[in-house]
Amino acid sequence: MIALTDFSFDFGGRRLYDKAQFHLKEGEKVALVGKNGTGKSTFLKILIGEYRLTEGYYSKPKHLTIGFLNQDLASLHFEQSIFEIALSAFETALKLQKEIKALYEQLEKNYSDELLITLEQKQIAFEAAGGNIMEQVTRQMLAGLGFPEEIQDKPYYTFSGGWRMRVLLTKMLLQKPDLLLLDEPTNHLDLPSLQWLEQYLLNFPNAFIIVSHDRYFLEKTTKRTVEIAFQKFHDYAGNYSFYLKEKAEREKIQQAAYKNQQEFIQQQEKFIERFKAKATKASQAQSKIKQLEKLERIQPIQKDNATIKLKFHIKQPSGVDVLHLDIQNKSYGDNTILKNSQISIRRSDKIGLIGANGLGKSTLLRIIHQTEPFIGKIQYGHNVIPAFFAQHQLEALNLQNTILQEFEYNILEKGEATVRSILGGFLFTGDDVEKKIQILSGGEKARVALAKTLLSNANFLLLDEPTNHLDINSIEILIQALQDYEGTYIVVSHDRFFLEKVTNKIWYIENQTLKEYPGNFMEFQEYQASKTPTVSNPKPQASPKTIPKNSLSFEENKKIRNDIKKIEKLITQLETDLEKIQNQYLAPEILTDYKKMQILQKEQNELEIKLLAYYQELEKLKNQVKA
Repeated sequence: MIALTDFSFDFGGRRLYDKAQFHLKEGEKVALVGKNGTGKSTFLKILIGEYRLTEGYYSKPKHLTIGFLNQDLASLHFEQSIFEIALSAFETALKLQKEIKALYEQLEKNYSDELLITLEQKQIAFEAAGGNIMEQVTRQMLAGLGFPEEIQDKPYYTFSGGWRMRVLLTKMLLQKPDLLLLDEPTNHLDLPSLQWLEQYLLNFPNAFIIVSHDRYFLEKTTKRTVEIAFQKFHDYAGNYSFYLKEKAEREKIQQAAYKNQQEFIQQQEKFIERFKAKATKASQAQSKIKQLEKLERIQPIQKDNATIKLKFHIKQPSGVDVLHLDIQNKSYGDNTILKNSQISIRRSDKIGLIGANGLGKSTLLRIIHQTEPFIGKIQYGHNVIPAFFAQHQLEALNLQNTILQEFEYNILEKGEATVRSILGGFLFTGDDVEKKIQILSGGEKARVALAKTLLSNANFLLLDEPTNHLDINSIEILIQALQDYEGTYIVVSHDRFFLEKVTNKIWYIENQTLKEYPGNFMEFQEYQASKTPTVSNPKPQASPKTIPKNSLSFEENKKIRNDIKKIEKLITQLETDLEKIQNQYLAPEILTDYKKMQILQKEQNELEIKLLAYYQELEKLKNQVKA
């Protein structure tokens, strides 16, 4: 469908891609990954023609339609209602609707068979363009993305940037372009909307490319992963977990091949050095020199060590009881947010606060931080030192300050060397700390705000969407830091991978009341699923991973057992073949012949991939016949 060959691109005096390759077939579902700054969003802008390649070729069909959702769209201003904005996706049907109305008006004044025939043709075209269902579909999709029908006729400009992005996403999905480009589509979605979008994309018939820091979202919606690293595009024929495993395997094979080749080169160089001056061996030495000159050199694995290094220090531990909270009522005018909620926090609680947008999560954090008035009582425990990280803190940074000036108070308290060391852990090193806040990216501002939270030495953290603007690698570092943190925290996030890794309790708001589940996020999800009744079939359903033995007939069981025997034989054969290959590595003619070594390593890799697939299939079949 599209192809970019031997392409390079320079941006701001820096080369982002160099002689890279990328292609996309119809219907492919691609995750575009890479560290911040590698050019993921820039590449999407190249695809829509906003940027032109420095070198190389970009080919695509003439009539290819592309939909591009990016954060810049939030600044657009429209007077129409959000329903009208979303409905405008049906451009052809709306145009036909106006033409049909005009034809009716003409028929009232000047009736003719010719007008009737034209009207009939227009009505058929209107129906084919989705005109009969466009309003119903638009309202349903807006509802799916968090807009109840009673607010769908409100003006677009009255909504905040995050909600505007949802409206534009709705319009784009309704347009069903040949290629959908989504740049961080989950940033402004709550969990219900996120899950709705996942389900929609699973059934989306056309191709899409997604840039996202949400691992679960990529895992569920994509089937191919392309990583931008070291100015190249590295292709993996699977979802995100496949990419991680395959990348590690590729690097292992490449590093082994590099090591073997280096040993071979050293042996040849020793021979050349020893015999190049001897008449009897000089010709052999010259031959080896030419051989080394022609040898295609394997590159060692390049490691990008630019990852943030986080460790949240605490000045002193808090008492066992961190907080007691009694909220009798919290309202904005007639809109009640929270009522009749009593809850306590104990030392080392790792709480995930979840729920749909608008239920009061951020309000609750501000109540706990004592910056939001409410009716009720809050009591902190002994030695509790709180610190609050929220998205508004990014806006509270002084844009005229340099990064170092933003930490002036911390420098006075801890010394410049300590502050510089911590900023280095957030990838602000050397002259970087002299950059003005106003020129920093969203991700860099988030890192500055996180660094200020770290320097607080707090033992009780309130974290409101801390993963926004961070790439996947940085999120994993933050996960490790929170797992090692010796204090207590509450974190608001819609990133399910993040929540699963850092929580041991879940808070959620139901019927304006704060409730607690004593387990991590995945356990809470299972608990919620068990509470949801199945209307079509009230009987307990079998887990998708296993099928009860008594649900299979005798013939079905027999067939599965025969399949198991066949796969076990194939596994035995593959393991034997692998053992033979591993024994061949020891042969002298292999150790000194790079090309033969490369062929063997390729064969081994292919066999190991097949073996893994057979093991997975075997486990699946065994689960089906398990009692």
